[in-house]
Amino acid sequence: MNPETLTLLQQHFGSKLSTAGAVLEAHGRDESRIDFHLPDAVLFAESEEDVLDALRFAGERQFPIVPFAVGSSLEGQVIPVQGGLSLDLSGLNRVIAIEAGGFQATVQAGVTYPELNRQARQHGLFWAVDPGAEASLGGMASTNASGTGAVKYGTTRDNILEMRVALLDGRVIRVGSRARKTSAGYDLKNLFIGAEGTLGIILELTVRLWPLPAEVVVLRGNFQSVAGAAACAVSIMGAALQPERLELIDEREIHAVNVHLGRHYPERPTLWIELASPSRAALAESLALCRELCEDAGAQDLAVASSPAERADIWEARHKAYSAMVALHPTHVNLSTDVCVPLHRLPEVVAATRAACDGRGLDASFVGHVGDGNFHVLFHAAPDDKATWDAIHATYDEMMSLTLAAGGTCSGEHGIGLHKKKYLAQERADTLELMREIKAVFDPTGLLNPQKIF
Repeated sequence: MNPETLTLLQQHFGSKLSTAGAVLEAHGRDESRIDFHLPDAVLFAESEEDVLDALRFAGERQFPIVPFAVGSSLEGQVIPVQGGLSLDLSGLNRVIAIEAGGFQATVQAGVTYPELNRQARQHGLFWAVDPGAEASLGGMASTNASGTGAVKYGTTRDNILEMRVALLDGRVIRVGSRARKTSAGYDLKNLFIGAEGTLGIILELTVRLWPLPAEVVVLRGNFQSVAGAAACAVSIMGAALQPERLELIDEREIHAVNVHLGRHYPERPTLWIELASPSRAALAESLALCRELCEDAGAQDLAVASSPAERADIWEARHKAYSAMVALHPTHVNLSTDVCVPLHRLPEVVAATRAACDGRGLDASFVGHVGDGNFHVLFHAAPDDKATWDAIHATYDEMMSLTLAAGGTCSGEHGIGLHKKKYLAQERADTLELMREIKAVFDPTGLLNPQKIF
């Protein structure tokens, strides 16, 4: 962005535009903490008009524009690698309407999902996609975020009915439908979900809400290995128990959580299984079957969390597992992975990945939304430890090869961003050029979040 353009933006947007060093730095990284690039300026949009004006200036003056809200992405999606304008949408944070009878809400893109849940709760409803970080709904749509609730309720894509999207040429289009199903024309809504801001800027979303479950418990069980825990998860899904959440956390992550949060969980590979039913009797039957399946799979120290406080403690521990590991090694750089495989292939891929980590002597930890075949490995090492980083990248490559060979995908929920471009090229070799052609239709000069995905 040249000085003349910057002056023009300052004159137009006034105090909404910032070039302060601390603001630029905050918008130059995401939660991955791997890459860092400063934007030339940050615009704190307060209205749709601000967004449209920013897009108009970008088109006329030919500078990159990168959407930003909370900055909780893990693959570098919000990093302005070519400078330009970081478009902060966190000010578009209004819950426009909650229509309880239609089980839906309409929100601006900067609304966070915990805020939507706070407002939906009084209607007996909730937004079911829970990635852990206080992500914005627009950001979650941009990466097709997932999380602990996806095993029952699906990903963000499955829970968005309609969106309003601003295009680089100034048009605002409506994609999808507020009806619960539609067969009208091309499915453009899902083209923008997971596009990471490379095709347009999401302004507004109408999303599905779900009734709050009546009776809920969490069953905890410990296992001898992560592969054993994964195999148990497969058997639970095969029993049609339909858990609300089914999460794996290994002994390293449990140790970090115990240190970070002052907990006393047994430090072994663990499954946390949340079950819900409309009645206590039905819940008791589901819990008994789940307990039996866990015992048959070799689970030990089975424990049940029934009260809201006990359950909240467990899910706080799960959601803070990543930050707990980061805190345990404050001088290290971290690399968090995300893959998803067909459920029946999960135990073997988890076991092979663990063997690859152990074979190279890596202190790598595992967590996973294993009810839908999605798991993560967190690698870490000192930034100047070249030998360890070489081993990490070799293991990462091996993990991806195992995943793709099993019919899986290089990302179940984190997206591609900067870090997984080569794996997307492997996975989608037959359609990558077509994706580029679609990108060129919406963004012929490559100004929308450049260098992401491809």
